[in-house]
Amino acid sequence: MSCAALIRGSKLPWMTLYCLLSTPLVHAQDAASLRARHMELRPQLADNLFQHPLYIESSEQAGELQGDIYALLNQPYAVVSPALQGMQHWCDILILHLNVKSCQTATPSAGDTLSLNIGRKFDQPLADGYVFEFLFRPVVTRADYLQTALNAANGPLGTSHYRIMLEVVKLDAKRSFLHLSYSYTSSLTARAAMRGYLATIGRDKVGFSVIGKRSNGQPIHIDNLRGVIERNTMRYYLAIEAYLGALSVPAARQLDQRLNDWHTSVERYPLQLHELEREEYLTMKHKEIQRQTMLAPAQ
Repeated sequence: MSCAALIRGSKLPWMTLYCLLSTPLVHAQDAASLRARHMELRPQLADNLFQHPLYIESSEQAGELQGDIYALLNQPYAVVSPALQGMQHWCDILILHLNVKSCQTATPSAGDTLSLNIGRKFDQPLADGYVFEFLFRPVVTRADYLQTALNAANGPLGTSHYRIMLEVVKLDAKRSFLHLSYSYTSSLTARAAMRGYLATIGRDKVGFSVIGKRSNGQPIHIDNLRGVIERNTMRYYLAIEAYLGALSVPAARQLDQRLNDWHTSVERYPLQLHELEREEYLTMKHKEIQRQTMLAPAQ
């Protein structure tokens, strides 16, 4: 029986913890293999449609959807690694995503947890969103390599096995190489709902992977569920990029810098990611972050 089935059929908290801890990491690697992946992807990082040292891929197999992004960071590992450790840093990152309405941290008996409220792209009450309980695990922290994993057992409409895995390796004194993986297991109900969305208001939505060319030479992008996972993986990556980029400004200005940089980055890819105008996004996010701060438990 799968872990997803065990979790759904059990009311025991230790079963959820066991399954999350025993689930293999997505594309788990180490410093040497991630450096080798960087060498393998050097042509794609140097020449792509992103005009940025970035590579994205996705897959759909047996109900599991997965998106992976590899990116060259022109920042030293000594800066990147500490910034991507710690649960609160991750709340500062994830709240930039337009669908993340709140992020709270806790350390119950089961382990460090990030509670994410996921909702629509517009302002809405928290009660209208869905709360994901991500178990936060710093898997490896070394002088040249970092790996962190977030796992949530269940999501809406019968979806399960949500995983966010990040790994970063030191390349040299000034550069790092990052791999972000986002995946989950879908369900018949979720796929039916998504097909309905993609056939109506989401019919023009596409991903980033190019699967062909039109007669006029324009690229044909992946669509359907792989398009969905690629868009969300990119939004999470751009949140990490914005967070890291804002570290160079004074602390009092970092939040506004992160928000503006995230929106600017999203608008580099309007075909895939345009949703809100800048002022709409900034107004919504400032309201959500203020609410999140007010609801945070006293330290």
